[in-house]
Amino acid sequence: MNSVTCQISISLDGFVAGPNQSPENPLGEGGMRLHEWAFASAGWRRAHGLEGGEPGPDSDVADEVIAGTGAYIMGRKMFGGDHGPWDPEWRGWWGEDPPFHVPVFVLTHHPREPLQMQGGTTFTFVTDGAQAALEQARAAAGDKDVSIAGGAKAVQQYLAAGLLDELYLHIAPIVLGAGERLLENVGDPKLDPVKVVASPAATHIKYRVIR
Repeated sequence: MNSVTCQISISLDGFVAGPNQSPENPLGEGGMRLHEWAFASAGWRRAHGLEGGEPGPDSDVADEVIAGTGAYIMGRKMFGGDHGPWDPEWRGWWGEDPPFHVPVFVLTHHPREPLQMQGGTTFTFVTDGAQAALEQARAAAGDKDVSIAGGAKAVQQYLAAGLLDELYLHIAPIVLGAGERLLENVGDPKLDPVKVVASPAATHIKYRVIR
């Protein structure tokens, strides 16, 4: 069976988004700094159809977390479009060719028809919970992994339910002070570190979640 993984950037004080998040500033104040390691890397830029970027450990990590993923799950806030019923004009943050290139399942309380985008990405909106989204994502992923893309509450649901197999944290050397914490309301998961990759921009620690 395919694994359920999550890779996410986090501050030294445990936040995956800064304070005062809004539709105009979804990562909150200072939140973009969490991802500077990725933005500068050749691997991340290549996945987003951009040229340039730096080779090295951060680029290798960016390549690694994309390879082997057959489907994604994300929360409504990560897909965006504010709260409540959907604005049919909202098609995500990423334009008409999102960087996923595989099926993406969006957790939401409001139904919406699937959005077929360029490059192989189709957003499917799931209204009957995290388990139902995982079943659909597993079927779509085939023998590849399912990645929980975020945000924090989506990751928390899968970790608390014992459904996550791997958690890969990209620890940025910054302190946000407030915002959206990742490891809240998840019980007492047992995490076994299996890989550490360090660079001046981030420390990447991969954990196996032990059930």
